[in-house]
Amino acid sequence: MEFTLALGRLRSYVRVAVIEDGGEVVGFLPFERHAFGIGKPLGSWLTTCHGLIAVPGLDISAREILRACGLSVFDFDHMVAGQPTWAPHESAVRPVPMMDLTGGFDAYIEHVRTNSPKNYKTVRYKERKLAREHGDIRLEWCATDPESMRTLTSWKSDQYRRTGRVDRFAQPWIVELIDEMHASDSPSFGGVLTMLYAGDTPVAGHFGLRTHNTLVGWFPAYDPEFARYSPGIMHHLRMAEQAASHGLGQVDMGKGGREYKGWLKNDVIHVAEGRVSRPSAAAAVHWMGRTPVNKARNIVVDRPSLYRLADRLLKGFGRVRTSLQPEPAEKEPSGAR
Repeated sequence: MEFTLALGRLRSYVRVAVIEDGGEVVGFLPFERHAFGIGKPLGSWLTTCHGLIAVPGLDISAREILRACGLSVFDFDHMVAGQPTWAPHESAVRPVPMMDLTGGFDAYIEHVRTNSPKNYKTVRYKERKLAREHGDIRLEWCATDPESMRTLTSWKSDQYRRTGRVDRFAQPWIVELIDEMHASDSPSFGGVLTMLYAGDTPVAGHFGLRTHNTLVGWFPAYDPEFARYSPGIMHHLRMAEQAASHGLGQVDMGKGGREYKGWLKNDVIHVAEGRVSRPSAAAAVHWMGRTPVNKARNIVVDRPSLYRLADRLLKGFGRVRTSLQPEPAEKEPSGAR
């Protein structure tokens, strides 16, 4: 609810469908209504999971929802898989790697050590090396300092540019949303900023949303000057330890092709991609524009060799784009921050 209200204050296209049965509210669907009746899940390019919030066993068709909301199309790619309303329209179902902490952190880390012994030993070796060379390693849970958030978003923006991706933090409303989520803290919802330090130097961090049981991965990043130590993976392990100590049962790492997620995970959930439409010219145009792109993307995601190639090409594009940017007229002194 907090995320929906915050996004609604910042974006005019936010809507919530309220489903009633005999005058009783039985469900909600937060969504975005764009031009020509194009519907999308709320915050679809930010959130890692979405769905219909309803009483168990609710029997309502997706097209009935579209008709009531005045939508011609509803496109989704992180829908909780298997929901009766959306299941007939799923075109692909994909696993999302999870860090299951319900058995406690010791049980989780034993799973990692047993199933990926080489990776685990390498990370621990790099952790000891980082501590020797830069100071003791510690993780700050729920960092509240706005400057720490700016450090993280600066790293993430730099990563987006290096890898040829769109810099989400170039949009002021996203920065404002993140700041509002960072300030949220209730038993059922909050923003959690975690920062990993070597001595007094921040080397990696993550900002995500917390429910009563789950920490949702959102924006992980690290200082590229420390890349040789693999601080991002180091951070994830310490973040999982803190999440377990704060009573959380799982960390959702989000779907995606990063290899480190494969050996950090000890469970998965499934999310679906799909499309629902009603007969209209807008739906036809939307299909022509979106379907070929989605199919091409899925082919790449499903084939590790193609995914690695695409990732290298995007990084190459990012390096070229960065090299073409003009130098600033005046540089800061070397000691400035």
